[in-house]
Amino acid sequence: MRATLLYDRDCGFCRWCLGKVLAWDRRRSIRPVAIQSEEADRMLGAMPETERLASWHLVDREGTVRSAGAAFPGLLRLLPGGAPLAALTSRAPRATDRAYRWVAGNRSRWGKLVTDGAKRRADARVREAE
Repeated sequence: MRATLLYDRDCGFCRWCLGKVLAWDRRRSIRPVAIQSEEADRMLGAMPETERLASWHLVDREGTVRSAGAAFPGLLRLLPGGAPLAALTSRAPRATDRAYRWVAGNRSRWGKLVTDGAKRRADARVREAE
């Protein structure tokens, strides 16, 4: 069973970031699922929609949900060579979360830098990994 990374399918920057994670995930340890799906509804339970869309969410093999910056250590442990970054983000959880929230809070600006071609390539990676 793979871990699940819930992402905002309506956000081009989010899809592009997910595509980068999936490219790194050569072991296919991560399964992408759109936050807007029925499956995500089941995984996130009673979490309010605004909180759901405020960040990504990693659901590990045991069903534990970690969101925003708190998802990084678990996500990075799944990726080849990610252990040192997982350790770093584990040791600095507040800084990791602040950095994540700053990027996420400005995703519309970042999204303008992502080309349509890059979004198409990311979407193709997501489809392959689903």
